Amino acid sequence: MHSEIKIRIKDLSEQIKEVTKESHVRAENTELMLSFQRGQVTLPQYKLLLCSLYEIYRALEEEMDRNSNHPAVAPIYFPAELARIKSIEKDLEYFYGPDWREKIVVPAATQRYSHRLRQIGKENPEFLVAHAYTRYLGDLSGGQVLGRIAQKSMGLKSGEGLSFFAFPGVSSPNLFKQLYRSRMNSVELTAEERNGVLEEAVRAFEFNIQVFDGLQKMLSVAGNEQRQSSTDSKAVHGKTLQIPGTFSPMLRMILGLFVALAAVVGLYAL
Repeated sequence: MHSEIKIRIKDLSEQIKEVTKESHVRAENTELMLSFQRGQVTLPQYKLLLCSLYEIYRALEEEMDRNSNHPAVAPIYFPAELARIKSIEKDLEYFYGPDWREKIVVPAATQRYSHRLRQIGKENPEFLVAHAYTRYLGDLSGGQVLGRIAQKSMGLKSGEGLSFFAFPGVSSPNLFKQLYRSRMNSVELTAEERNGVLEEAVRAFEFNIQVFDGLQKMLSVAGNEQRQSSTDSKAVHGKTLQIPGTFSPMLRMILGLFVALAAVVGLYAL
């Protein structure tokens, strides 16, 4: 007599956690996360981060809104509880002023990330599940702790410039995460769609890592320019370093930030 063998299919949330394990570790070891962990995040770092978060969340939330009735998106659509774009806009206005839209700068990697979100929103809306899960639950999990670290590191008054970390619509993060995972695990997907979502989850982490690395490379280039200019200025007494007006807005900004960044944590990724 053969004994019955029951095969349990893993929940989607469990599978995402497994397939992104390596990428998660790599993301945590970027300069941005290490700065947070050391309690050494600087204001320039945080402002640059907000700029990229704005572009990423704008794309994500516009596509989530547009596909809110899609069978894979509807169960995890919680705009009142999770939407970040208004909070990020509030923080950007605090740091950059009312004309903040004219001042924000992002690396090419951020633009690629945003483009991917808009692409899948049109072609494969079910893939939005992977990006929403990795972004929202990641921010919800670490938001309060990272918010306190950022506040202390940058000497900000309570709540000022830190709206991104606050989720006023979520009274209990742990209970909400349980609800979110339950809703996500209830989404009906074909085997092909499930595999696509898992691949997209890995891609989501890779996009974040690329964003961090993209700014690190830009800072490295800017640092070389700054060091060369410093060397040249030593040979010509009485002259001060000028940032050429022909440089791009991003490069002019990075050049201006480099000395402060290098003094605290060295070259920084996002």
